[in-house]
Amino acid sequence: MSTVAPSTPSPQESPAGTGAFLREFLRDPLRTASALPSSRALALAATAPVPATGDPVVVELGPGTGAFTDVVAERLGGRGHHLAVELNPRLAALLRARHPGLDVAVADAADLPALLAARGLGGADVVVSGLPWAAYPRDEPWLTDVVAGCLHPDGALTQFGYSVTRALPPARRLRRRLAAAFEEVVHGRTVLANVPPAFVLTARRPRPPRG
Repeated sequence: MSTVAPSTPSPQESPAGTGAFLREFLRDPLRTASALPSSRALALAATAPVPATGDPVVVELGPGTGAFTDVVAERLGGRGHHLAVELNPRLAALLRARHPGLDVAVADAADLPALLAARGLGGADVVVSGLPWAAYPRDEPWLTDVVAGCLHPDGALTQFGYSVTRALPPARRLRRRLAAAFEEVVHGRTVLANVPPAFVLTARRPRPPRG
């Protein structure tokens, strides 16, 4: 499989942000999934669908300490609406401190339809998910269906995963559900600059609701 080789190192998160991520990992490894924040190289791959023009609605699910948030904010440059949905109130507070203008909702990702409606947003153009695969609920309604139902027809969902876990049951289950909710799911190249190496799945063209 093709890979993305490590490039010149870019600035990493602040020690405070990295420390917060490690503390939350130790508190709940299932929901935090890694002891280290994602690299900028992975963030660039995960946020690639964010439009360069217009006023898009971009949603982050499980933004953590903001590795993807930083790049989304750069890409938007003050345009559109940037909503971060973080279940952990401690991480949400850190996000608000780092990005005072960011719309942060302390909520479950499954609440996304209500969160968009409360803000008068008809739907999302891009959803960037930092949720660990094991955190996706096993029971219906599937979160993949919920997200697909919140996206505009030409919208996209990105979900990153670690290469070492892609054969595990949670990863296989999520890929099946993505294929059921979207007409196209593209497996990105391995980002070796991330620790551990990771990749991004990009899902487009949400299918009509099942049933």
